[in-house]
Amino acid sequence: MGIIINLDVVMAQRKKGLTELAKDVDITLANLSILKNNKAKAIRLSTLNAICKSLDCQPGDILQYVEEP
Repeated sequence: MGIIINLDVVMAQRKKGLTELAKDVDITLANLSILKNNKAKAIRLSTLNAICKSLDCQPGDILQYVEEP
């Protein structure tokens, strides 16, 4: 897939753990872990909005396009 999710990097920069972010965003740990480990096939805009609000970042800080060969 050409979209990379850098959630783990942004979380580390903001010093915010998985449990704390899950509570802020109101998402299960399992679903947040799927996002964090770049295994997600889709993300709701409302979830992305809540993550950006909690981490004080922009969607482009979390999502990155990488061209595939």
